[in-house]
Amino acid sequence: MLIIKKISILILVLFIIFSFAFNTGCGVYSFKDVSIPDSIKTIRIQFIENRAPYVNPQLSANLTEGLKRKIINQTRLTQTNGENAHYDISGEIRDYSVSTSAISNKQEVNNRLTVSVHILVNNQLSDVKQEFDISRNFEFDAKISLQAAETRLLEEIVRTLSDDIFNRLFSNW
Repeated sequence: MLIIKKISILILVLFIIFSFAFNTGCGVYSFKDVSIPDSIKTIRIQFIENRAPYVNPQLSANLTEGLKRKIINQTRLTQTNGENAHYDISGEIRDYSVSTSAISNKQEVNNRLTVSVHILVNNQLSDVKQEFDISRNFEFDAKISLQAAETRLLEEIVRTLSDDIFNRLFSNW
């Protein structure tokens, strides 16, 4: 009886492994799937302005360049600066704020930096406009200054927000 139970469990485990290994699925949940109509060939990514009450002077330029790099490297789209681009992307940083996220023994232990970006997408071929917001939190030790945290977190902020914007643009996330 014990041998039959072990064999049954082994067969179940093998079935699950093979199911995951050979199942290509419909691709709905794949991060590699990029959905761009064939008619879309060019994209213009305008400078993402920083309109938050507190301005990190490096964030706008870095986020704009990070988003451009991600889109150019991971799609077939050609970047253009002309006003006749098929996709015209613009946006602004609307929130860049710090709050306390953890307290221990009546002392701040962690702070949270919240960054929110509003994105506008204009599909100029079909004259369809879309807007969406992306917001992310980044934790840092309360013992360090905001300026030191910004230096440490800048690359992560740019990468994370660029990934989120990209996924909303092209993967319907």
